[in-house]
Amino acid sequence: MKVIFMGTPDFSVGTLEALVEAGHEVVLAVTQPDKPKGRGGKMQYTPVKEAALARDIPVYQPKKIREPECIEELKKYNADIMVVIAFGQILPKEILQMTPYGCINVHASLLPKYRGAAPIQWAVIDGEKVSGVTTMQMNEGLDTGDMILKTEIPLDPKETGGSLHDKLAEAGAKLCVETLKCLEDKTAAWEPQGESTTAYAKMLDKNLGNINWNDPAVQIERLIRGLNPWPSAYTHWNDKVIKLWQADVVEDNTDQEAGTIVKVEKDSFYVQTGEGLLKIEELQLQGKKRMDAGAFLRGNHLEYGEILKKC
Repeated sequence: MKVIFMGTPDFSVGTLEALVEAGHEVVLAVTQPDKPKGRGGKMQYTPVKEAALARDIPVYQPKKIREPECIEELKKYNADIMVVIAFGQILPKEILQMTPYGCINVHASLLPKYRGAAPIQWAVIDGEKVSGVTTMQMNEGLDTGDMILKTEIPLDPKETGGSLHDKLAEAGAKLCVETLKCLEDKTAAWEPQGESTTAYAKMLDKNLGNINWNDPAVQIERLIRGLNPWPSAYTHWNDKVIKLWQADVVEDNTDQEAGTIVKVEKDSFYVQTGEGLLKIEELQLQGKKRMDAGAFLRGNHLEYGEILKKC
């Protein structure tokens, strides 16, 4: 097929590569505009732009895809289908209906669960046992189109947002290729979505990681994993921010208030939460590198009774 590919972050790259390797002709890669990064403000390509240029695929970076001139530009390519994965802009009806096969979206959840911008991280935060990828025929709603294919991925007990991202990116690439084959073979079946059983997977922001120690240990531990590697879960100690990267739940309680350090060992320390203790095993002190708790404790004096606070 002649494909217009729309995507922006790392999650999209594997699918772009899989389409090329499967023999499809990607005639255009549409991605978000470059953005400045770092202290020098140097403009940085999106991951999809880098991958497309490496394969001599033309790149188009509209600020607003719904502008009439953008729609006219896409028409020039006479594509058979558009594949959209984490593009970052809402597509108008003119684009959704532009090609013979319409727009196919690769979404990182088992729809209709976790519609929205951050389905991967919320699946971990909410303690889901299984996630997956769904391909769907896009409509004008937000992740509400008819489903075509699904694949399930079980979550590891210590799954992080980062590790699940990589698993679903790989699964999504394979599922997209399979979906296009079904469309070409005319064996595809479309299934309407019902009502979602989960809340909209809203976009992540840094404030989400600000730990409330009154929450149960189980909930905080999932938050730490779900926000690893970004935007990270964090707390406040000794006038500095500490990011927490790995912890274990201990089904025990003390009479100390939530956030209190109740035990310090050689390679870890324990914090009282609203329900249960949280054993801290890996962290990052403000201005320092990520390290295990043992290394942190060898360089910092942490005492029983000190309190970690919400920032």
